[in-house]
Amino acid sequence: MSDFAGMEDLLQDFLQEAHDLLSDVDNKLVDLEKMPDDRGLLNDIFRGFHTVKGGAGFLNATELVTLCHLTENLFDRLRNGELELTPELMDVIMAATKGVRDMFGELGQMVLPQPADPGVIAALQGALNGEVPGATPPPAPEPVASAAASAASGSTPGEPNWDALHATLTGASPAAAAQGEVITKSEAEPTVAVPTPAVTAAVAPVSAGQPGAPSPFGRRATDRPGGQPTAARRAEERGGRENTIRVDTSRLDQVLNLSGEIGLTKNRLTSLRADILAGKNDSETLHALDQAVSQLDLLVSDLQNSVMKTRMQPIGRLFQKYPRIARDLARQLGKDVELVLAGEETEVDKTMIEDLADPLIHLIRNAVDHGVEMPLERQAAGKPAKSLVRLEARQEGDHIVLIIADDGKGMSAERIRAKAVEKGLISEEEANTLDERQSLNLIFLPGFSTKAQISDVSGRGVGMDVVKTNIQKLNGSIEIRSEPGKGSLFIISLPLTLAILPVLLVLLGDQPFALPLSLVREILPIEQGRIQEVGGKETLVVRGEVLPVISLARLLGWPLTQYPEYGVFMQTAERSFILGVDSFAGRDDAVIKSLEDFRPKGVAGVTTLSNGQIVLILDMKELLADLGQHPDMAASLRRLDFA
Repeated sequence: MSDFAGMEDLLQDFLQEAHDLLSDVDNKLVDLEKMPDDRGLLNDIFRGFHTVKGGAGFLNATELVTLCHLTENLFDRLRNGELELTPELMDVIMAATKGVRDMFGELGQMVLPQPADPGVIAALQGALNGEVPGATPPPAPEPVASAAASAASGSTPGEPNWDALHATLTGASPAAAAQGEVITKSEAEPTVAVPTPAVTAAVAPVSAGQPGAPSPFGRRATDRPGGQPTAARRAEERGGRENTIRVDTSRLDQVLNLSGEIGLTKNRLTSLRADILAGKNDSETLHALDQAVSQLDLLVSDLQNSVMKTRMQPIGRLFQKYPRIARDLARQLGKDVELVLAGEETEVDKTMIEDLADPLIHLIRNAVDHGVEMPLERQAAGKPAKSLVRLEARQEGDHIVLIIADDGKGMSAERIRAKAVEKGLISEEEANTLDERQSLNLIFLPGFSTKAQISDVSGRGVGMDVVKTNIQKLNGSIEIRSEPGKGSLFIISLPLTLAILPVLLVLLGDQPFALPLSLVREILPIEQGRIQEVGGKETLVVRGEVLPVISLARLLGWPLTQYPEYGVFMQTAERSFILGVDSFAGRDDAVIKSLEDFRPKGVAGVTTLSNGQIVLILDMKELLADLGQHPDMAASLRRLDFA
């Protein structure tokens, strides 16, 4: 039986608020390490542990109360000037916060936490007694895969100019890079957050089983009707994914206002319908009908946009966990690394934020482990001892761009090609045909690693392929720019929301299919005279670039009954190619409906056209992965007579 019978919702409220509070404490600890005498930070961290302790006491989580109480007392001594913050003492504090987070995990399993690590408790008590803590290693980060390590060269000293680095690695001008920083929220739009329940310590002891017991988190224990599944059970059933969201009240007010306007327009249409059925078909009535329909169309569009905005959340809620991760790993590796955050106010679809967590952790850890050098190595190369890693988000048009950059040693395309050949991932002939961009992309191959020694952090050759796969699941793409001695840049481009996808509608016979517009570069006619066979495959030269021609019929396994008349120049993270289709049906903004119970391979979802026709949205990555299962188009064409 659960240790929290009858308090499940109360516990979930505590965990949600406490997780946010502890993430904020982690960030302030990283800042405090750079400014150990900042009384504002010391007071904020003290209050954070005090607040968590109060909520834990209400839940009778004694071991969590003990750990928070010791850490709280330690910060009370620090802010009163009775103790000095040393790197060794900071390691003890970081270990304590990790212990608190581990106890949150136990509470999430509906059981009371076990006692904290005796070594951490002893170190905290010793520090309170005036003992100087020894060198305590920081909490070891979870194992993560490697990207690629490469040769380093000299660089100019001083803090890097990120715009200049971006321009160097992407070929854009520094001015253009600076102009890419856009404001994602209108300054004229007020932001009034919905008040969230506060985790408070000032709570009188109340029996947990008492009906209607007041909650320290702004909700009563009996708020939910009987018979409904608890929050913990629902979280377990959906695989741990949180299904709640915080929404600005101004956005909810806008949705409510639009709903009222739509109701008035509906009443107007009902009245006009009655007039028309009664035989009133004069021009004035028809004009009023046309106006009402146009007004309804505009209101529904505005309502759709407003509802979509309620799903948008500042990406800073995801970013706030990374400074602590970078700090712990750098300390473990003996490096001096600072993670710089930018664009934290950029808003992203909530479901996308959850799915971005793991890929960003991989990239940040790889930047700390592989991208940046040891302090002595950096000084020998004329660089500052401290390395900088930058995590930035910005909105560009209808896409969100995430940038993970470092001022480290960069990656060598030549070395990456050689390592891929050595591991048997590609042949020598294939390696000779790759340009620099394609060579850098080899680090996304499963099993790729340049790490000579396997460690807890890297060297197993897994991880970067998972990063790419997860980004592609979000209909996004990832690019690499790197220069030896200067640094590396990973650029992730994502759609603004996952619920609406711009698509190109293509026809195969009379059957329409939807292609993600983000992959489409150009539409062009296919002339048989321009088709050349290279290595048994059909190719087409487009502005000097030789591109394979792949029929959509071939990808779907359909019989090839006629030669494709048009080609869609498509570019994915792995390849560029021409997709042969019969014709086009236009462009649309597809409202994606997922196929959860049955999803055919190669189908990302479905959408409904204005005429009611259901159209499949194709997953090009899955279709291209099965390319070898279907006969070559060239062989199929030879069996047909198109004369």
